[in-house]
Amino acid sequence: MGKVEKGVTCSVKGCEESADRSMSLVKARMSQDLDFDISKKRVYLCRVHYKDWKKSSKTDRETERMRWD
Repeated sequence: MGKVEKGVTCSVKGCEESADRSMSLVKARMSQDLDFDISKKRVYLCRVHYKDWKKSSKTDRETERMRWD
């Protein structure tokens, strides 16, 4: 059982929602729009902030995938 299933809260400053996803801090920092606590290696995101992260980092993720092809 991981931390998300245990009910950890979102890592975005000012958000108290329960997290739905977790990812590394390096990957999460692809989005310049979200403000994280940078003292930890893992970041936990609620559904709303994950959707925002996905939209704002779409081009970066596409170029990252192109490197592997």
